[in-house]
Amino acid sequence: MIYLLLALAIVTEVTATMLLKASDGWERWAFGYAAIAFYAISGGLFAVVLKHMGIGVAYAIWSGLGIALITAASVVFYKQTFDMFAVIGIILIVSGTVLITSKSAVVFQ
Repeated sequence: MIYLLLALAIVTEVTATMLLKASDGWERWAFGYAAIAFYAISGGLFAVVLKHMGIGVAYAIWSGLGIALITAASVVFYKQTFDMFAVIGIILIVSGTVLITSKSAVVFQ
């Protein structure tokens, strides 16, 4: 259950970031306010996750998957491109996240 809440926190944070980009520097203010709402939801979910999971592991998962999802979403929605170094970096981030999650003794408090 805690991993589901963490996944929802990550997805809402990624959604918020994409909405912030869509706000075009707050020229499209509705997207900006929607981003704030999604960041608030994400923060609330992450706070619940931190009651049951070590902060280092939770943040590693949060940031690693968040970076990978934001990168993928920016390619799909904004047609941004990235080079081989970005691909290798994302692979390393996801690999590190998997390693911490699967082998760390401090996953749950």
